[in-house]
Amino acid sequence: MSQFEKYMHVEKLESEETEGILLGTCYIFPKIDGTNASVWLDSTGKLCAGSRKRELTLDSDNAGFFNDICTDLRISKFFNEYPNIRLYGEWLVPHTLKTYRSEVWRKFYVFDATYINATGEDKKYIPYDQYTPILEKFGIDYIPVQTIINNPSLDQLYHEIDKNTFLIGDGKGVGEGIVIKNYNFVNKYGRQTWAKIVTTEFKEKHRREMGPNILNGEKTLEIKIVEEFCTEAMIDKVCAKIINDENGWQGNFVPRLLNTVYHDLITEEMWNILKKYKGLIINFKTLQMLVFNKIKTYKGTLF
Repeated sequence: MSQFEKYMHVEKLESEETEGILLGTCYIFPKIDGTNASVWLDSTGKLCAGSRKRELTLDSDNAGFFNDICTDLRISKFFNEYPNIRLYGEWLVPHTLKTYRSEVWRKFYVFDATYINATGEDKKYIPYDQYTPILEKFGIDYIPVQTIINNPSLDQLYHEIDKNTFLIGDGKGVGEGIVIKNYNFVNKYGRQTWAKIVTTEFKEKHRREMGPNILNGEKTLEIKIVEEFCTEAMIDKVCAKIINDENGWQGNFVPRLLNTVYHDLITEEMWNILKKYKGLIINFKTLQMLVFNKIKTYKGTLF
């Protein structure tokens, strides 16, 4: 049965929970200041809604959210076609920031979606590029990606804070901050986690219709090593050996694939790496995470 599922706690970027999240492709989103909300269908097909901590009722509806969502035809049409998706978003009602345009209040802006499996449990968060076309099909509002950055630097992220004027009134400054999502990132505790940077000092500019820019941060030593020495041929070789040894592929072979490729990189290529980058210091924790990310990207169908 599909029940209330609390949305993840979005961690501060400096938290150990998000260590390594900037290694890879990061989607940067405007952070808006309302109240957390979610919508889904239970196993009987009944429309349900939640706040950050609890399931809602018509008598306890999170600042009018449940009453509004129950009469929203876009939502009912969406769930008629996609009953196994849960939507998370922000119900924009006055909180701390009061500078949003008058016409944008009391609307539900989706910022994440998950699949609900047959047992009623949520799977991983659906990537932005997959859930937004579905939302647009029904005219459902969502928070647009502001920029996509590969291996972003802190300077680039602070610049993105300066660009967040999503929903803000003209001449009224900027929004609350940014949220950073790396859909291939799982933290050292095995949790899929997003990061945030919150600030009150911004400038104006970026809007939804401009679309995302794709940028590249400065390549670190570890990134250069993975790009040059952790080749697709190496990954294919390890994958093929596992399949041959086990007479096929199973999902529980993923840790073996990840760690064997990393082991082979260290044992077979380290001498060549040291010759090319002599005298430089390698962060092996970062190197391992980058290797794992490359495998997940290249062999995504196995995960």
